[in-house]
Amino acid sequence: MTDHRPWRGVLVATALPLNDDLSVDYDTYAEHCAWLVENGCDGVVPNGSLGEYQVLTPEERARIVETAVAAIGGQRVMPGVAAYGSAESRRWAEQAGEAGCRAVMLLPPNAYRADERSVLAHYAEVAKTGLPVVAYNNPIDTKVDLVPELLARLHGEGYIRAVKEFSGDVRRAYRIAELAPELDLLIGADDVLLELAVAGAKGWVAGYPNALPQASAELYHAAVDGDLDTARSLYRQLHPLLRWDSRVEFVQAIKLSMDLVGRHGGPCRPPRMPLLPEQEAAVRAATEKAVAAGLS
Repeated sequence: MTDHRPWRGVLVATALPLNDDLSVDYDTYAEHCAWLVENGCDGVVPNGSLGEYQVLTPEERARIVETAVAAIGGQRVMPGVAAYGSAESRRWAEQAGEAGCRAVMLLPPNAYRADERSVLAHYAEVAKTGLPVVAYNNPIDTKVDLVPELLARLHGEGYIRAVKEFSGDVRRAYRIAELAPELDLLIGADDVLLELAVAGAKGWVAGYPNALPQASAELYHAAVDGDLDTARSLYRQLHPLLRWDSRVEFVQAIKLSMDLVGRHGGPCRPPRMPLLPEQEAAVRAATEKAVAAGLS
């Protein structure tokens, strides 16, 4: 891990363990963060979509960040600070800094389809905290697209240092590199990992390492190091699981895989519903196949 750019490497967007009554199991979450680092990952991203941040109370959200920092150190924790308002996002960034974190991840405004001026103002507000900001481009869910030209402007103004790219359009990697060569590109969707790694990504904000950290880290490092024979083989084996990261049911799927490999995945909070029987069967079969192949 590179301390001054803590977003580099494999950072796991952590799933959040819940008890049967849907309360947060903080002890299990702390153990999970430590287990991920012990098994080859570089850090964690709490309070992202995979961490169900939208359905957490403010008290829970703050304690989750503090729990992760206590477990693995603030230099390894990059919380999501998304919120409907810029002032609230700034407060979450301040909380992250007070907890000891070295960077934060920020979606664009997503309570409405924001225009470019609103996006710039949003990132400018959070950047005032002094913490490095990693933008998160997820136009599928937010309806706000941080296109390469806008990312270059955000970077040029000093508001962002990296971007988690979840558009699925791998061609953008090259345009971003042309317009903002110092802006770090992070793989944002598990099922385009190899394509973006080859295109020069500096990190991966990852979902499936929650269940299979060692194999996922091996895949990432083989891909960025140019060991394409190893990377292609692992990618083919893992892709039936990795593609769930880009589906609506990604939280439920990853939690099920965690349960199947002996981790604590557990339930989700409403309004997320359990997987349909055919979805559960598909995730179960792909997970069991990966485990039978020796992946962990």
